[in-house]
Amino acid sequence: MELIDIGCNLSHDSFDSDRDEVIANAHAVGVAQMVVTGASEAGSLKARDLASQREGVLFATAGVHPHLAAEFTSDTESVLAELHAEENVVAVGECGLDYFRDFSPRPAQKKAFERQLELAVACGKPVFLHQRDAHADFLAILREFRPHLSHAVVHCFTDTREAMLDYLALDCHIGITGWICDERRGHHLKEFVNEIPADRLMIETDAPYLKPRNLRPKARTHRNEPKWLPWIAGTVAACRGVTPDTLAEQTTACARDFFSLPG
Repeated sequence: MELIDIGCNLSHDSFDSDRDEVIANAHAVGVAQMVVTGASEAGSLKARDLASQREGVLFATAGVHPHLAAEFTSDTESVLAELHAEENVVAVGECGLDYFRDFSPRPAQKKAFERQLELAVACGKPVFLHQRDAHADFLAILREFRPHLSHAVVHCFTDTREAMLDYLALDCHIGITGWICDERRGHHLKEFVNEIPADRLMIETDAPYLKPRNLRPKARTHRNEPKWLPWIAGTVAACRGVTPDTLAEQTTACARDFFSLPG
């Protein structure tokens, strides 16, 4: 079984002491390739550097998370544009809107989101999208840009069936994380994850966040890792009524097509 983790924050400082071991452990369970999320200017540069050190295995995105939208400047935009021109940077983002805690003012979030979508139009690469508690505004902005974008994935999807159908209607992909393994918050996803077309579904860990709560045996650490992607895959496969091998084959093919990754 070969899997691709389309969103892991391997540049996070929690991996600084054992990053090579984390990557090796992921490979040992079949996670062949990982896309390292860039969620800030500095984080995007670090994600690019990690991808450069492990060509063909690690890839990067480059963007600014809505939590940090207030820090988005014209200089940031220039840095991101340069990163998007690099081969191992395979997507624009993480970008979008997050009204859950409003760490950045909503007008700043919208502006940073629109500017990053403009960058995606300019470079022609896919967009790696984030949305939480902001569906209406997010959808309105995305709908305006969608005809000019290539691929688009709503990463770490946690919203309603109606929101999912809105994104699928815009020809977006959906990224599912260990949230679906959370009996407190993610149970609703199990009811409609089977409605995502096989060629629109991808899986991710969002490590070090969102460790699957149904891991058995339970891990001693609170840190999520790419090595637990097969567990997420198994949960999604069960919800869709397919074998883990089939789910792996479908999501891996989908991710390779979406990000133009080597086989």
